Amino acid sequence: MRRLRGNATLRAMVRETQVDAGDLIAPLFVQNGSNIHEPISSLPGQFRFSPDTALAEAKVLLELGVPAVLLFGIPDSKDATGTSAYDPDGPVPQTIRLLKSTFPELCVIADVCACEYTDHGHCGILHGETVDNDATLEVLSNASLCYAQAGADIIAPSDMMDGRVAAIRNALDNEKYFSTVIMSYAAKYAGAFYGPFRDAAGSAPSFGDRRSYQMDIANGREAMREMELDIEEGADILMVKPALFCLDILQQAKQRFELPLCAYHVSSEYSMIKAAAAQGWIDEKGLVDDALTSIKRAGADLIITYYAKEWAQWKKESHR
Repeated sequence: MRRLRGNATLRAMVRETQVDAGDLIAPLFVQNGSNIHEPISSLPGQFRFSPDTALAEAKVLLELGVPAVLLFGIPDSKDATGTSAYDPDGPVPQTIRLLKSTFPELCVIADVCACEYTDHGHCGILHGETVDNDATLEVLSNASLCYAQAGADIIAPSDMMDGRVAAIRNALDNEKYFSTVIMSYAAKYAGAFYGPFRDAAGSAPSFGDRRSYQMDIANGREAMREMELDIEEGADILMVKPALFCLDILQQAKQRFELPLCAYHVSSEYSMIKAAAAQGWIDEKGLVDDALTSIKRAGADLIITYYAKEWAQWKKESHR
């Protein structure tokens, strides 16, 4: 076996899995205003942007070969029903319009969820202290339509409400947005994976947790059922989240389904690597390369990662 490992050229020639900048999607946090480039302490190297600075960031990403961004909104105000999620003057629609008018080739993905827009931080409308699944579908549909009207290429519902893919597809098709893609967070696990993200987006729930509507990390067969349902409802791309903790789920999905698969290399996975690197305990570049390669080897066609720009920069420098 070692004959094909003897030198770097041979190893590259027989390598089974290749990660390219074109496989990556960069998450961006956007808020209203101008000239905002605010560091996020729990996500070192990540920032909150205004539409104009998000545009500058997108330009750098495109130059590095990263073709897509995933937008998360930080609204000016919140209420119990998340109405600012579908405000056409909100940060996400504003950023979409600016990005698509300047860089039409950029793939713009809009995350759809109520958690950033509700004053209680849950992913849907509450009935008492319980999320009302069916009442939430209208909010998600309204937000999806708002983002499609702004020019989003892909709508990415991350709420995990039952039936939301069908509701969003119907809402888009009724307004003749037949070409707008739905990338469903089909298998999104609840747990301690998202702390830095919630800090960045201001989306931590004010009470309880999300285990009643997001998946139990102990369950694998359930993930396959979730994906089957989303396919039936009209999803175009399936997502697994978190990526490194769910490589087995990715592999099962790859073997079972023919739709493109996306994996979200989430905030805790990113911040753990950053923290260890800051202590000098690890080879950051090597570990990130291994992590992204493992995610793709397990079955991901696309990878959402906070390392998108940095990894692409490292690769560009190594090829000079």
